[in-house]
Amino acid sequence: MRKVHFQDLGLIDYKEAWDYQEKLFKATVDQKMANRNADNPIETENYLLFCEHPHVYTLGKSGKEENLLIQGKQLEEAHATFYKINRGGDITYHGPGQLVAYPIFDLDHFFSDIHKYLRFLEEAVIMTLKEYGINGTRVEGLTGVWINDEKGPRKICAMGVKCARWVTMHGIGFNINSDLSYFNNIIPCGIDDKAVTSMQNELGRKIDMEEVKSILKINLSNIFDFDFVD
Repeated sequence: MRKVHFQDLGLIDYKEAWDYQEKLFKATVDQKMANRNADNPIETENYLLFCEHPHVYTLGKSGKEENLLIQGKQLEEAHATFYKINRGGDITYHGPGQLVAYPIFDLDHFFSDIHKYLRFLEEAVIMTLKEYGINGTRVEGLTGVWINDEKGPRKICAMGVKCARWVTMHGIGFNINSDLSYFNNIIPCGIDDKAVTSMQNELGRKIDMEEVKSILKINLSNIFDFDFVD
């Protein structure tokens, strides 16, 4: 059975969490490289990190900085920071009330297919939403999880990942009790004709974050077929 180390980092500065991801990511990649010539290879580890961040905007490698609609003093007034980072995708927002999940997985333990990996992450979120009576879905040609009904498509979970030598980092931003006004300062994921939503916005009540974490953990474990350690 595959094993995954789980850590809930709580509310943590974005750069601090990014540095920690990079440390785990590099250790895993380095171990894989060392194993290529080792008589007794050491099995790599898998990690799943949950956290929330203070208000921050992040821009992926393929993103356009003009999709951030505020800068300088306006960013300071919004008590927000901005980082250009090494994941795929365009610009997104993280903040309190959003559940961020960072899997640092060696996909050689699972499957060597990044598209399947993304679909599995989406499916875990869709299954979690279903527990609350919310019909999460996909929009053709776009990543992430959406609500798509008579009100039109609304993104509830953004995704952006990095993968090198089949080791992943970065992950998902799942809007639970997010302050959606912060999305007005960006063109989310570079898409200007679709809205953003949260579980709180859809259900009209504040959601128990710890409950969502527990459900998402179980769904990730079931979909990827692993057990948690630690």
